[in-house]
Amino acid sequence: MADGEDAAGKGGADTKARRRKASPRKASPRKALAHLNAGDPVLAAIIEATGTLGDARAGRPEREDHYGALARAIVGQQLSVCAARAIYGRLTARFGGRPPTPGEILADDPQELRAAVGLSRAKVGFLGSLAEHVISGELQLERLDDLPDDEVIDELVAVKGLGRWSAQMFLMFHLERPDVLPVGDLGIRRAIERAYALEELPEAAAIEGIAEPWRPHRTLACRYLWRSLQNEPG
Repeated sequence: MADGEDAAGKGGADTKARRRKASPRKASPRKALAHLNAGDPVLAAIIEATGTLGDARAGRPEREDHYGALARAIVGQQLSVCAARAIYGRLTARFGGRPPTPGEILADDPQELRAAVGLSRAKVGFLGSLAEHVISGELQLERLDDLPDDEVIDELVAVKGLGRWSAQMFLMFHLERPDVLPVGDLGIRRAIERAYALEELPEAAAIEGIAEPWRPHRTLACRYLWRSLQNEPG
């Protein structure tokens, strides 16, 4: 085999190995629930009381539409689930009922976009920053499926307006990564404080310790914790 072919072969093998690392095999819901129930009796009680969860993808952009999902994340920041869905609906309505492309965001008049959709000046700027990063190639959306969780977060937080929490929600609900634990999420902190009868909101280290038995299904565990407060991100 020629050197070039050998390098290409190794490169292909490395890519496949990286993909396996980035996208761990998703267990069946039944196996994931069995693991959580067996590992944590407190969480098991929440699962029993909560019942079946709804479709986590309902109302979200298609799985292949990473840009639409990130635009939706920016639009919905610091809003209730209902308000976020309404404003995102107005954004897509402005572009024919679909998520806008990066070029369409940059071509739109910022003041008209803000008025039509109901966005703050800051969020219009954040949408522009996201579009610029995608068009320039600084953010290569097609790579995100192949990156480990931490590297996806690093890529996204380089965009103005996308913080660690938004990146984690993207991992959990769009890329459907199974083992994400957003320790800074207020809903998760409150749910754990209540369920585990803590005297105060837990800090990151305490949450990580409590959640250790949930691995590798911490995303699913978090969905049950949010649902226990009727507060799952929309």
